[in-house]
Amino acid sequence: MKLCRGEAANLENLWTKLRSEAEKLHEEEARLRHLVDDVVLSRGSFAESLAARLGRRLAREDMPREMIEPLISEIISADEHIAHACSRDLLAIFERDPACFSPLEPLLFLKGFMALSTYRVSNRLWLDGRRWLALYIQSVSSEVFSTDIHPAARIGCGILLDHATSFVVGETAIIEDDVSILHEVTLGGTGKATGDRHPIIRSGVLIGAGAKILGRVEIGTHAKVGAGSVVLNDVPPHTTVAGVPAVVVGEARETNPAMEMDQHLDCLGGGI
Repeated sequence: MKLCRGEAANLENLWTKLRSEAEKLHEEEARLRHLVDDVVLSRGSFAESLAARLGRRLAREDMPREMIEPLISEIISADEHIAHACSRDLLAIFERDPACFSPLEPLLFLKGFMALSTYRVSNRLWLDGRRWLALYIQSVSSEVFSTDIHPAARIGCGILLDHATSFVVGETAIIEDDVSILHEVTLGGTGKATGDRHPIIRSGVLIGAGAKILGRVEIGTHAKVGAGSVVLNDVPPHTTVAGVPAVVVGEARETNPAMEMDQHLDCLGGGI
C-alpha cells in the first residue's frame, strides 16, 4: 500500500537545485570531484542520481556495483512512487534539520536518508514477491547504515530519520507521512506474537532518541514521544508521553511536533 498523500514534489526543480549545488561543490573541493561527477553531474535525473549513490554504498563482493546499481535503477524507474517518496524525505531533512545546510547533503552523506531510500527499493522487491533479494538488500543496508528496516514495513513520505544509528522497524510496522524520528528508536514487537504485532505511527509524530515503542500500539496524530521512553500502550493524538513505562505528561504544545522538532516535554503543571 502506498501511504504517501498530497501532490508529488517537483522533481525537476529539486534536480535543478541539486545540480547547482553539485557544480559549486565541484569547484570548491577538488577531492570530492569524482564523487560529485559520478553521483550528480554525470546523471540526467534525481532517480538516476539516487541509484548511483545507493549503488556506490551498497556494492559488495557478492553483488558488485555493476550488478546492484542497474537493479536499483530498474526498480526506481519502474515505480515513480519511489523517487517521489525519496524526494519528500530529502526535503524533510533539509527543512527540519538545522544542521543540514544544503539539499545535496542528504544525498551525498546522510545515512538516514540513504537507509530510507534503500528500504524503499527493498520494499518494492518484497511487494513484487522477490523476497530473498529484498532480504539481501535489507541485510546489506543494516551493515552499511546501522539501521534495520524490514522490507515489509509500510512507511510514508516526508520522513526525517535524524542520525539513524540503531533505528529498528519490524515487519508489520506502519509509519505515516511527515514523521520525525531520532536515532536508536525501535518500533518492535513484544515477543513471539504473530500477525500485526508492530506499532502504527500516525502523521506529524515526533519520536525522541532512544524511544522504544513495542507491540501493536498506535501513536496518535501529532503526538510526541520523549527520548528514552518505553511505550507499551496507545498514545492519544496531540499528547506527549515520557518515561519507563511511558505515561501521558501533557499535551503537545506544537500544532505539528514533527515539523517543530522541539524535544522539550510538555509536562502537566509546567514544562521542563
